[in-house]
Amino acid sequence: MAESKEGKTGSRYFNRELSWLEFNARVLSEALRKDNPLMERLNFLGIVSSNFGEFFQVRVASLKREARMNPRQKDSSGLTAKETLERISRRSHEIVAAQYECLTGDILPALAKEGLVYVRSREFTAAQKNYAEGFFRHEVFPLLTPLRTDLDEFPHVASMQLHAAFLLDKMPGVHRKETGLLPQSDTDLLALVPVPPGIPRIVYLPGEDGGKHFSLLEDIVTLFGRELFPGYNVRESMVFMLARDADFAVDEEAGDQFIQAMKEVLVKRQSSFPVCLWANSTSKKLLSLMKDKLSLEEGDVYRVDGIIDPASLSELSGNDDSGRLSYPDWPHFYPDSLPEEGSYWNTFRQKDILLNVPYESYDPVVRFVQDAAVDSQVLAIKMTLYRTGSNSPIVQALKRASVNGKSVTVFVELKARFDEQRNISWAEELEDAGATVIYGMVNLKVHAKICLVIRKESDGIRRYLHLSTGNYNPKTARLYQDFSIFTSNPDLALDATLFFNVVSGYSIVQQMHSLCMAPVNIKSRLIELIEREISDSNPDNPGLIIAKMNSLCHDEIIEELYKASRAGVRVLLSIRGICTLIPGVKGMSENIEVTSVVGRYLEHSRVFYFKNGGNEELYLSSADWMVRNLDKRIELMFPVLDKEVFAEVKEALMLYFEDNTHRHSLGKDGRWKALKPASGEAAVSVQEELQLKYARRDEARKSQPKLEFVVRRKN
Repeated sequence: MAESKEGKTGSRYFNRELSWLEFNARVLSEALRKDNPLMERLNFLGIVSSNFGEFFQVRVASLKREARMNPRQKDSSGLTAKETLERISRRSHEIVAAQYECLTGDILPALAKEGLVYVRSREFTAAQKNYAEGFFRHEVFPLLTPLRTDLDEFPHVASMQLHAAFLLDKMPGVHRKETGLLPQSDTDLLALVPVPPGIPRIVYLPGEDGGKHFSLLEDIVTLFGRELFPGYNVRESMVFMLARDADFAVDEEAGDQFIQAMKEVLVKRQSSFPVCLWANSTSKKLLSLMKDKLSLEEGDVYRVDGIIDPASLSELSGNDDSGRLSYPDWPHFYPDSLPEEGSYWNTFRQKDILLNVPYESYDPVVRFVQDAAVDSQVLAIKMTLYRTGSNSPIVQALKRASVNGKSVTVFVELKARFDEQRNISWAEELEDAGATVIYGMVNLKVHAKICLVIRKESDGIRRYLHLSTGNYNPKTARLYQDFSIFTSNPDLALDATLFFNVVSGYSIVQQMHSLCMAPVNIKSRLIELIEREISDSNPDNPGLIIAKMNSLCHDEIIEELYKASRAGVRVLLSIRGICTLIPGVKGMSENIEVTSVVGRYLEHSRVFYFKNGGNEELYLSSADWMVRNLDKRIELMFPVLDKEVFAEVKEALMLYFEDNTHRHSLGKDGRWKALKPASGEAAVSVQEELQLKYARRDEARKSQPKLEFVVRRKN
C-alpha cells in the first residue's frame, strides 16, 4: 500500500513512489482476473514488467542518487530517500512474486491447454532438442559474443537487454599451457553473452500433439552456450536483465548543438550506474558474483521463475485464430458529426467537434493534417509534437505540406524520455523537407497538444484548431482514451496564435482569454476555480468538483482540495495512477472520494469539472496535477465551450464514478479496494458503456436514409 509518514493516516500525503507501485498492482489485478481473456491477461503481465522497467530506470535511479547526496532530506510524506527505497524494494518484490505466480502457475498452464505449450530447455524431446541445436548453430551462434569478466574492467552490460551468464570450470588437462588469452587463476570464471535483440524471442519447436510448442531464444542460448567455451565446463547458467539509470538531463544551454547533446545523453544512458537486476536463477554463486561486479544490494535483485520480461510473449496473440483468447473486437467508429468524404472545413466553421478515442476513430485527426497539406488555400500549419510513434502519417503529411510551399512550424520535444532517438530522426526529416523545427524550450518540456491551420478563404483569413489531451500518435490512439476538440472559435484560435508566438520566439507572455498555459497560469487558474467553488458552496447547495487525470501529486493543489473538503465541497477524483492525496480523513478530506479505473483501454484524458453555483464549467488539458506538469512543462488547459460537446464530455465523465467492475477505491490507509456490484445491482463498466454508446450512434447513422433528389426531365 502507499505509505504515508510513519505509516500513519495523520500525514497529509501518501508517498509518490509507493502510490505508483499500487497503480502497477492494479494493472496486475487485471492479469489475475479469470474473467479477462487469456491473451489479455498475459498482456497485462507484460505491462507490469514494462512499467517496472521505466520506474526503476527513472524514479528508483533518482532516489538512489538522492539517498547519496541528501541522505537526511525527507519528502512531503515524511520519508527519506533511503526509507522510500526500502519500502519500494519490499513492495516490488511482493508484486513481482504475484506476477510470476500468475504467469507460471496459471497462464502458461492455461495456454498449454489451448495448444500453446511453453517448453523449457530441460523438457525438450529428442526432436525438439535436435531442432533447437540446429537453430542455434545456424541462426544464433554467429551472432553471439562471449565476454570475459576476469579482466581489469567488467564488460559493458547494456540497460534493459537480455544477457546470459555462465559460470565456468576448466576441463582437466586442457589448460596445461597458459597463454595471455586464458585466465591464469583457478578462481570462479564468469562469462557474459548478450542475447541478440534482432532475432524473434519466441522460437517455435516441433510438436507431437498438434499444438504449437515454443521456447525462448535465451533458453536455447543457455542450453547450447557451452559451445561458446571450448575447453571449459559450464557449471551453472542464468538469464538476466539489468536496469540502469536513465534519469539524465541534457545540457539545456547547448544551443545549436542541442541534438548532439541529446545523442550524448542516449549514449550515457547505456553505461550509467546499475539500479536493479532481474535473474531467472537461484544460484547463490552466480548472483553473488553479479551483485559484486555491478555493486548491487540484495534488495536490488529480483529472482523470477523462468521468463524474464513477459512483455515479449505478446507475439503469441498471433496464434489466437478463433479470437476466443482475446478481447472481442471493438471497432473505432467514424464520428457521425463529420463527413466521410469531402473536406471538414465547412463543418468546423459551423460547430465544435468532439473526438473521444479510441471509441471513435483517430482518422479525422490524421486527415485534418493531410487535407491541410494539400489544400491550396491553406497557408500555414503550426503544431506541437511530443510522441508520434514510428512511421507517423502526421509527420509525412507535414513534410508534404512543406514541400507544397506551405509555412510549416513544428515544435518538437526531443526530451520525451525513451522516444528521443525517434524524435531526433523525424525532426531531421522535417528540416530536410523545409519545415521550421523548434526543439522545445530551454529547461521546459513542451507537452501541450495543439495543431493550428491557417487558411485563406473568401471572407478573409480563418484559423482552424485542434486541441487534445493526448499525443499525436495514431497507434496509441487505438489504446489510450483521450478527448480532443476541433474548433474554429475565434477566441481560442487567437489564443493559439499567441501561444505559438510565445514558444517560438522572443514574445512575452500575452494575456490569453480562453486558453491557460503552464507554467504561466494553469496552476493559478485551478486554484481560482477551487477557491470559487469554496466561496459558492453552502449546506443547501454544496459545491462540486469532479476531475479525471493520470496523476495527482501537487501539494499546493492538494491543499486547496483539502480546503474545499473542509468547506463542504464534494470532490470526486478519478486518478489512473499516482495519488498522494489522502481521502476520507475527518476534518481534512472527508468529502473527497478517490477512485481509479484500469481496464482494456489506458485512461489518459484529463477532464476538470466545476459546478460554479449551477453555471457549470468544464476543461480539458494536457496536464496532470503534478509539479512537473504545472511548474516545469509547457502545457495547455482549454474550456469546453460548445453546449453539445459540454454535455457529451460531462456524461462520459460521470460514468467513471458509476463503474463497479473495473474501478478501485482508495482508502485513507492507502489501500485500494476493487469495487464489485452489490447484490441485485447491474454490472457497469465505463469502457463497455462508452463502446456501446458509440456503436449505437454508428448504427443510427448508417440506418439514416440518404437524401436523393430526382430531377424531372421532359421526354
